[in-house]
Amino acid sequence: MTIRLSNSDARRIFLAKQGLSGAPNRALGKEGLLKLIHDIGFVQVDSIATVERAHHQILFSRNQTYRREHLTALLEDDRDLFEHWTHDASIIPSSFFRYWKHRFKWEGETIVERWKAWRGEGFEKGCDDTYQRIAEGGPVLARDLKEAEHQSGGWWNWHPSKTALEVLWRTGKLAIARRENFQKVYDLTERVIPPHHNEDDVSHPEFIDWACRSALERLGFATHGEIAAFWDLVSPEEAKTWVAEHRDELVEVQIEAIDGGRPRVAYAFAGFPDALGDIPEPPGRVRVLSPFDPLLRDRNRTERLFGFYYRIEIFVPEAKREYGYYVFPLIEGDRLIGRIDMKADRKRGSLDVRKLWLEKGVRASAGRLERIDAELDRVARFAGVERVERLDGWNTSL
Repeated sequence: MTIRLSNSDARRIFLAKQGLSGAPNRALGKEGLLKLIHDIGFVQVDSIATVERAHHQILFSRNQTYRREHLTALLEDDRDLFEHWTHDASIIPSSFFRYWKHRFKWEGETIVERWKAWRGEGFEKGCDDTYQRIAEGGPVLARDLKEAEHQSGGWWNWHPSKTALEVLWRTGKLAIARRENFQKVYDLTERVIPPHHNEDDVSHPEFIDWACRSALERLGFATHGEIAAFWDLVSPEEAKTWVAEHRDELVEVQIEAIDGGRPRVAYAFAGFPDALGDIPEPPGRVRVLSPFDPLLRDRNRTERLFGFYYRIEIFVPEAKREYGYYVFPLIEGDRLIGRIDMKADRKRGSLDVRKLWLEKGVRASAGRLERIDAELDRVARFAGVERVERLDGWNTSL
């Protein structure tokens, strides 16, 4: 039996799965934060702090009681979270670490050979020397090795030590113990990841099943391509095979596109959507999303469900940008209603709003603008600035 899902129901289900339907002012706490990250799967890490770093903003957009120190404690003290790669650098529950061992193996079979060809003779010895230094001397920052490069005249004079650290991290031999001014501090994996997360291994079939099953759980409904892309741990072909082998557990779902076009066929677990229980209505307030929010990671899915075209224009020459360098999407209820160009000027203590664009068909009503103002006040407080300043011409696009 094929189930037909309306676009509005599909949006609500996806928002709930991505942690955007809870009350944004409910008390979260450290344990609640760990559960939130577990439920959405991962939080992307990015260094750009136009307003706030991506991982902090992703979590704040879901709950305004989020505290940065709770995330630091879960990463650096409790070790309930670790940093590694999904489609990009991310914060991931340590309970998933055993599955990442399969990624480490794959990385070892691909990037090591590629980088060895790139760096040439001495590459493997350089990695071994770096590992041994950390094993004997303890955690290091990349700059620690850079300072040693100039003193010793070692292999890293022609082979940057950063490459060795990256290879050792990507292949699971090193882990990120903490960050100092956002710089990674590397240590041996066994000194960072608790034994109860590190010692157990899973077979390759178990790994494939977990990767596909856990992705579908967090998406609610998905094609095999979307399943594969969620963690970026398995190939589309592997996900397609998994779907075929588990058809008795799955149902076919036709997802209505927002533009009324041809429905897209996806899969969900049997019992869908009744097995999901009551899907809450997302909060009616306006919220600013990070450009790296997991809701937006699959741009094509976002366009089909929300009719919202979004691209980060950081690497687009300024004269060719449609919007701006780092523009933030706005969500209201179950709709992506626009985008805003803003920057926190911490020296002046202001959140400077440069431009606001609302999507076609979204009215700049007094109530909506009040809700946007209220969110900007919340974001300003979170970013640690005192006031919101609207620059000349900020609303000329309305």
